[in-house]
Amino acid sequence: MTRRLAVATALVVLTLLVGSRWVTNRSAVLANQRTTVPASPTTPSPTGSPTPSTSPSAPPTRVAAPKPPPAKRAGNGPFGSLKLTGKKTVALTFDDGPHPVWTPKVLDLLKATGVKATFCVVGTEVRKYPELVKRIVREGHTLCNHTWHHELDLGTKKPAVIKANLERTNREIRKAVPGAKIGYFRHPGGKWTADAVKVARSLGMVPLDWDVDPRDWDTEDAKLIKSRVIGGARSGSIILMHDGGGDRKGTLTACPNVIKNLKSRFGIAQLR
Repeated sequence: MTRRLAVATALVVLTLLVGSRWVTNRSAVLANQRTTVPASPTTPSPTGSPTPSTSPSAPPTRVAAPKPPPAKRAGNGPFGSLKLTGKKTVALTFDDGPHPVWTPKVLDLLKATGVKATFCVVGTEVRKYPELVKRIVREGHTLCNHTWHHELDLGTKKPAVIKANLERTNREIRKAVPGAKIGYFRHPGGKWTADAVKVARSLGMVPLDWDVDPRDWDTEDAKLIKSRVIGGARSGSIILMHDGGGDRKGTLTACPNVIKNLKSRFGIAQLR
């Protein structure tokens, strides 16, 4: 009895030992399965970008917008004559001189006010008063051919006749002032024709029209002359007045206020 009890006890102990080892080993396996995380797939580290065989292109160069063309010296008047300056500033022009009384007074006024003007001179008057042409040039003003004898119908003549007239006038001007620059031609009365414009250009002169005419050749009323100029002037106006051809007292009297007004509104610039 005692022996059987001992054997039974031994069997129980053995069973317990074996079971304990199995449980321990199973727990270890399960624990290992819970704690072991499959390794994430290895992402290859990026390699440097391949060196280009040629240098990178330079950034595109910014191209400046094209500038607008300069204002044309002609083209805004009859047959392509110059009617406006093409700028904000206005220009003063004096026709039919030189005159022995009025031209010197106009020159004195322009000098006192610091203004340069254009004098459209007549050939026969240039021949009489060459010293006044010299003074016009000496004081920095611009010369303009106004035909030999103020021929209103010159533009209707044949081109050869027009050319001979303008060349004769230019010769007389240059007799007074050798080498004088004569950059403009104004047809008397503004009676432009295609031939007159073409001939003037062939001789290197810009056909000079006007934008404001106070008709000072037809009145001596200084207030009327002033109001017509001031009321008619706009940016770029070429203003027609007279220093010859008659009594210009009204023009001379109007000019100081005219000049003051135009200077403050637009500025007065010389035609060159």
